[in-house]
Amino acid sequence: MPTSTAELGELRPLMFSIAYRMLGSVSDAEDVVQEASLRLHERSRSGEPIERPEAFASTVATRLAIDALRSARRRHEVYLGTWLPEPLPDDDQDPAHRVERDETLSFAFLAVLERLGPVERAVFLLREVFVMDYAEIAAIVERDEAACRQILHRARARIADGRPRSKTDAARDAALLDTFFAALDVGDVDALASVLADDVAFYADGGGKAPAVRHPLHGNVTVARFLAGLVRRGVGLQVRMERTWMNGDAALRVSSADGATLSLLMVHVDDGRISVIGNQLNPDKLRHLGPVGDLNALVSGDH
Repeated sequence: MPTSTAELGELRPLMFSIAYRMLGSVSDAEDVVQEASLRLHERSRSGEPIERPEAFASTVATRLAIDALRSARRRHEVYLGTWLPEPLPDDDQDPAHRVERDETLSFAFLAVLERLGPVERAVFLLREVFVMDYAEIAAIVERDEAACRQILHRARARIADGRPRSKTDAARDAALLDTFFAALDVGDVDALASVLADDVAFYADGGGKAPAVRHPLHGNVTVARFLAGLVRRGVGLQVRMERTWMNGDAALRVSSADGATLSLLMVHVDDGRISVIGNQLNPDKLRHLGPVGDLNALVSGDH
C-alpha cells in the first residue's frame, strides 16, 4: 500500500531533525527535506511499498545530508572567520521544524560537531540522538557494524570536551541568565565576569559580510570587557536588544530601529556558568528569521 501524503508529511520533522543537526543550516536542511520528500513521494507513487517509512526517510535524509555536508565542508575551508550554525528559534511555527530539544541541538554543540567528518557525524547522531541500533546505522552509512562501532568511538573521543559537563539545574540557570542579561544591559564588567566560566569562549560569525572578530576570545574578564564594549557601541547606534531563545539556549536579538535583525548573541550555560557565547552576524544566516538589517551601513554611519 502506498504511503499517504499525510504519512509523508509526518516524516518531515524527523528528516529535518537529522539534516539540521548534520548541517547546522536551516536552509540546507530544508533543501534536504524537500529532496527526501520528493524521493519518498516518487517511491510511493511507483507502487513499491515502503515497509518502514521512518527507516526509509532516515536513510534518505542522512545520505543526502552526508553529500550536502561534504560540499559544505569545502565551503567552510575558505570561510572568512569563525563558522557558527544558523539559529533555530525555539518558537518556530513551521511544523517541520518541531524537533526534540537536547544538548545536541545547541549552537555550541553544533559548532563542536564541525570536528567530525560527514560519516562520523552521521554515525554519532544516529546512535546518540536517534538511538538506532548498529545494524540500522550500518545500512544507512553503508559500512559494516564493526566499522560503525569504531567510528562512534572515535567521534565520541573527538568531541568529548564539547559535551555538557553536568546536568542542568533550571532554577539556577534561569537566575544565572537573569544576572548575565542585567549586567549586559548596563555594561557591568565585574558582574558579567562573575557568571562566565573562567575558560569561557566567545565566537563571532560575520562570514566576511558583517563586522565581527575573526578569532575566538577566551577568559571571563576578556570576554566580559568585550561584551561591555559591544553594549556601549550598540547604545550609540540606537539598536534594540530583546531576549529570546534559539536552539534551546538563551539569546539576545539585536535589531535596528526599524526592527530588522542585526545579530543574535547566543549564550550556552554549562555546569552553572556560561561556557560559550556565539554572536551570529552573518546576514545570510539570519534571513530565515525575517528582515535583516545592514550592520555595515549602520556602523559606518550611513543610516
